[in-house]
Amino acid sequence: IFNLQALEHVNARLLELYPDDEERFDIVLMTNNHAQVGVRLINSINHYGLTIERFCMTGGKSPIGYLTAYLTNLYLSADSEKVQEAIEAGIASATMFTANKDVAYSDTQLRVAFDGDAVLFSDESEQIVKEQGLDRFFEHEQLNENKPLAQGPLKGFLEDLGKLQKKFYAKNERLNCPIRTFLVTARSAASSGARVLKTLRSWGLEIDEALFLAGAPKGPILVKIRPHIFFDDQMFHIEGAQKLGTIAAHVPYGVAQKYHKSA
Repeated sequence: IFNLQALEHVNARLLELYPDDEERFDIVLMTNNHAQVGVRLINSINHYGLTIERFCMTGGKSPIGYLTAYLTNLYLSADSEKVQEAIEAGIASATMFTANKDVAYSDTQLRVAFDGDAVLFSDESEQIVKEQGLDRFFEHEQLNENKPLAQGPLKGFLEDLGKLQKKFYAKNERLNCPIRTFLVTARSAASSGARVLKTLRSWGLEIDEALFLAGAPKGPILVKIRPHIFFDDQMFHIEGAQKLGTIAAHVPYGVAQKYHKSA
């Protein structure tokens, strides 16, 4: 359900530029199947020409306990219960949803899109929206414009992408960098965008494109930028992305989960 060719292209470029450096994407296939299915998995991996060297087959047990041992920066699964377990263990994680129609993705540039609140940032502002309304939210953001937001569950993953990007920048490859990041947020730039951008700056992080939609649907923007994966904490946006052909990943974190369950 996830295009690995762009990941492998990034790795190939890094290997060319830094042949003695092992800081690259490392994909681990985790499954609670028994080891007896290993041959079939290996045959499938080879059939599709994928470079996955490490497997973790737990024979019916949850693989979550192995994530720390594998130094996991991001855990993706179609099993929402395991994803929730990983989030609670402090590991960046999301539930994957396939797109409802085929869309062509770049094989030479990894494109990753993030929502803001309760994904890159904490759900502090999201709580105010849900519990006190938009007017109070706008007032709160303006009062706290110079106070950085607390980090959300995927801040570390954006940081990891940024570290890899800087390896290309150091070799004068900024314009040809095979990783591109996008912030796609429902916030309004005029009323609540400054705090987001100042927060990223305070973290020392760059994001390539910031798209402030002021409440407009995210699906059409995602069609335009064609990310390989889009992370959001609200199923409403996940479903909208799916319908228009984007692979979306739900991050089960923050106050929006309470409202989703009650609905």
